[in-house]
This record gives sequence, structure tokens and C-alpha cells, in this order.
Amino acid sequence: MGTMEFKKDANAVTIEMLLIVRPQKRKTVQRVQTDRQTEISASHHSQGQPVQMQPDEQAPVITSYTNEGTHVTVEVHPRNTTPQLFKKFSLGKGFQENGKSRVPLPSGKDLHAYPWDKSSLKSMTFDLQQFEKLDAYASKVSVKNSIEELVKALLREARTDLEKVRAIWMWVCHHIEYDVVGFHNEGQRSCEPKDVLHTGKSICAGYAGLFQQMCSVAGVQCMKLSGYAKGYGYIRGQSFTGDSDHAWNAVYLDGRWHLLDSTWGSGYVNDSCSKFFFEYKEFYFLTHPALFINNHFPDNSNWQLLKPALTLKEFESNMLYNIQFYNLGMLAAHPEMPIIQTVNGKAAISIESRAPLLFTFRLQGNVEHGLMTLKKNGMKLEIYPQKAGNHKLQIFAKPSKGSEDHYNEVLEYTVECSSVDKNMCFPKDLHQPVGPSWFTERKGFLRPSHPDPIIHTNDGRCSITFTLGKDISILPLLHSDNTSLTEDMRRRHIMKIHRGNQIEFKIHLPHAGKFVLKLFAKKKSDPGNYSYIFNYLISCPNTEVKWPVFPENYGNWAEGYELLEPLAGLLPANRNVQFKLKMHSIAKASVEGKDTSPLTLSKDGYWEGTCNTSGCTEVRVMVQENANLQYSYILKYKVETQ
Repeated sequence: MGTMEFKKDANAVTIEMLLIVRPQKRKTVQRVQTDRQTEISASHHSQGQPVQMQPDEQAPVITSYTNEGTHVTVEVHPRNTTPQLFKKFSLGKGFQENGKSRVPLPSGKDLHAYPWDKSSLKSMTFDLQQFEKLDAYASKVSVKNSIEELVKALLREARTDLEKVRAIWMWVCHHIEYDVVGFHNEGQRSCEPKDVLHTGKSICAGYAGLFQQMCSVAGVQCMKLSGYAKGYGYIRGQSFTGDSDHAWNAVYLDGRWHLLDSTWGSGYVNDSCSKFFFEYKEFYFLTHPALFINNHFPDNSNWQLLKPALTLKEFESNMLYNIQFYNLGMLAAHPEMPIIQTVNGKAAISIESRAPLLFTFRLQGNVEHGLMTLKKNGMKLEIYPQKAGNHKLQIFAKPSKGSEDHYNEVLEYTVECSSVDKNMCFPKDLHQPVGPSWFTERKGFLRPSHPDPIIHTNDGRCSITFTLGKDISILPLLHSDNTSLTEDMRRRHIMKIHRGNQIEFKIHLPHAGKFVLKLFAKKKSDPGNYSYIFNYLISCPNTEVKWPVFPENYGNWAEGYELLEPLAGLLPANRNVQFKLKMHSIAKASVEGKDTSPLTLSKDGYWEGTCNTSGCTEVRVMVQENANLQYSYILKYKVETQ
């Protein structure tokens, strides 16, 4: 509330005001900035991933208002200048004078629900394709002699207010670079719109000021806002104190306020803020307020355009999402806090997405001590740090289709580990993600018998089945950190059985511990190499387990053959051993030791017989496909030494 009294001397003005001060945890008053420490907003790369820039110097204007009362603006002028006292002045509840137009302050119709309703990344509906011609034109306009001439040139292809704002946005994002020298040296920078235009560079206050001035010339209502930003130099979980450190804009379109940040839309700076790189970011144009609040906290909470509005404490503690999180179609992450604590040595993270995505992670820079599984609409990750203390966890994602090989960082957590679960130390050969998923289905591995990533066995044996897609050949391999077995021997702890379009893997572990079952595949018609598809983690705690390998099979072991007994590749000496196999299209079969013993075909379709292992070191199974062909070996067993 305030009154203004004019004295006889026209140059003397007295302003009497009653100020009602409500305690807050932060200042809601902008002041002239003299020394900015966290300034930038063009995001910078962290291990190849953009992180945001921040802030800057404000104009010499102090502003404070709410929707509950009168807006008062005080302008500070040098003694020898003539103040334009009524350039900005309160026009009553809910309005502010901006040049010659009335600017409605945010009200109920401007507010969006919080949290985000997962509908759109934008605060208004439009098709980006409608801007293709305008964007191409605006980004190439080269007029720089005056703001008025520049806007006039831009508006040749713009008719509606939305098109005007879009043209201005595209020009600023493609022609103004972040002033890295001015960021470090206040005396060498200017945020005046005309200076920003002529030099082609500034800090965020200059971006926002130029944008506001260009909108004013174009006849579009625009506000320059300031506040805190999670950009360059931001540390997860940090507190924000003191003056605001960033500036952006709000534009009034179709009877409603919308937010944008042309500084962050233009590009990013490197880690030391010594070099700027143009890299256009569509995300920051008319961003949905429930997403904008992720890294922008305005001085005046009304400009959050949210209902309910967030407190500063909530802003500080909320998760910071990289824009790629939303650009790739992700919707939510749990937990929603940037710092998480392990429980009994474990921390769990999950992501929800609109469509299938490929994910990976880094814990302290390495893909280890974790178990990631893909879901049709996201992923789940369990982390088991093997050292107490704080650990940096980064999560990366990329589209499931397309030629892009590069993973984009989408989330970063700090994992605080107070206790370690040594039982959850994984083999070094475990590849992420683990277990079957939508991705393995695309590769032809359908209806898995074990949908979970970990297979537990107490006796050291397990059986895994799939329905296979057409024309697929599978190669399984078993890996362990605690075995000296050769690759051939590791293959022979797995028996592969085909039954039509079904495939079964029988696995007999050589000892207790954790093993990785890796599955490779290729088209049968493809003469090339096998490609890795996915893996399981197999866990066996029983220290008494010591299974031998399966018998060695030769190239003539045909798809569709099945061995029922004996399964052990090492036979006892001086014993009669029973053999039972299921084989199709066979005329004769026999077992060769010291002597040759024939196998007979039973009524239920099995080739059966016995062989004595006395006096031999090897036993072979051989078959004859028809009477005109010679016998060919299909299996080989070793016999124990006496």
C-alpha cells in the first residue's frame, strides 16, 4: 500500500509506503548484480552430456509484487537525468505497465497442475512441423543495425503472436552466443539489448533483456524473469541463498502466460566455462511449467505458473532431470530425490517411459555392482556398492530403434552406502542389462521359462527354455570369475536341446558360486559370426556341487537330437552303462568302446542299449543315416582311469 504526493517543485517527488514484510527463507527482491559466481545457462558437457548454464547481471530495477495487491516498481536514476517516473507503475490488482501496454500478471487460468500430468512437454498445443519454414527463415536473418529493423525483418514471415515469438526465439538461439569472457569479467560485459545485438554475445540477463525488447517491438507482451537455476556449477542437493543467479522470459500468448529460456536454448559451455558451443535445444521453448520448475525457480512464486507452487526447499531437494530424459520419452523416475541411501547394502532405481528404451549405467565410472533389467516401459536397476561411502551413479539411455549408438545421460544420483552386501558381488563378465526383455523378444527369444535375471539353484543344475523365432541359431557360453576352465569346457557344461521351435539349455555347474550364462545368436542362413544378445546370472551357494561336463558332441550331432542318458561326459570304469537317445532319420546306432554295442529303437521312439567301459579310455556314439552311408560319430565320452 502506498501514496504519492507531488510538491510544488515538479522535480521533487515523495513516495510514502507502508510495507508489509512476510518472513521468507529467500529474498524476493532483485538487485543490481555486481559479482556473479553461478551464472551460466547454456548447458555444458559432463562426460559428453549437456548440463545447464546459468545466470547473470540484472537491470537496475527493484521489483516486488503479488497477485494479492498493488505492484510497485522503483527505478534508480543518476542525479542529472530526467526520470520517466511513469514508465512502469501499478495499475491495480493483477496488472503491470510494460511500455504502453497492460501486462496481466499470472492468475488462475495461467496455472498448470503439479506434478506433471505426463501429457505434453509444451505449455500449449502446436505442431513443430508448422514452424519448419519460419524456423529456417528466422535463423538466417542477418539484420543487426537495430532491434527495430531486425524485428521488422523477422516479422515478414510471422503473422500470429505465436509465430512472432517463434521467429524471435529462433533468431536469438542461433545468433547470440554466451559471453564466456564477460561471465568471468563483469567489466567486459553488457546486458543492454542494443549492445547484445551488436556484439552477438551476452550472459543470461542479456539474452532475456534482448528477447523482451524484441517482443515489445513486435507487439507481444513479454516479461523478463529472474531466479535460481540448476545450471553451470550446480551440485546435487545444494542450497540456494542470496541473490538470483539466472534470467529467462515469460510470453503472453492466447490469453495465457508461457515460459522459455533462450540462453539454455542456444547451446552449452565447457566445464570451465571458457568456450561456448551452439547447440539448439527445442525443449526450452514454451516448456510445460511442471517441467520448467525442474531447474528454474523464479524470485516470485507466481511465475512458476503452477498449482500448487513449490517451495524453495522442495526445489532444492527435487531430482534434476536432463532434458534428454524427456526428449527420449521418459515420464518418471523413482526415487525422485538426487541423494539416496542404501538399505542393507542395496539401492533400487526405476524409470517409467512411454516406449521401450535401451539403458545402461555407471557407478563411479564403471558398469559394475549393479543389476539392470529392461521393462517394456522403462527399466529397473539394483545397485550393491562394494565399498561404504558416497558413490556417483549415472544412468544413460538411447532409442530402441534407429542407428544411434550413443547413449545420453538422463539421470545422476549420489548413492550413500553405509553397509556392504558382499554376497551380491557380481562376476566381471556380467553384461548389462541382465535377463530376458522386450529386446530379447525382438531377437527371437520368446516365452522364457525364467523371466527374472537371476536363476537360483542349490544342487548346481538348472534348465532354461525358450520358443525361438524362425531361422535362429544359438550359441551359449558359461562364464565365472572363479574357474580355470577353457572356453570349450565352459561350453560343455551346457547341453542344448531342440524340440521343434523350442530350445532347452541344461546347465550343470562345475562348482558353487556365481556364473554368467551368455547367449549369442545369428541367422542360420548367415555364415557370419554370432552376436551377443543377453545374459543370465546363475547363483549356486552349495559348496558340495561339482558336476562334470556333458559329453563332447561332433558336427554330425543334428538339431533335434536329444540325449537322455548318460549326461555326464566322464563315465565310470569297468561298468555297464545304459544309453538312451532320441534321434530322428536314423537307420542304425551303436556305442563304441573296447567293443561295439548296438542300440535298438524302442516302441516309444528312443534308441537304447548298454556299453561296458572295461579296457577303454573313450566311448563314442555313432549313427548311420541309411544303409548306403558309413557310420559317423556324434558323441564322445571319457572313461575314468582305474
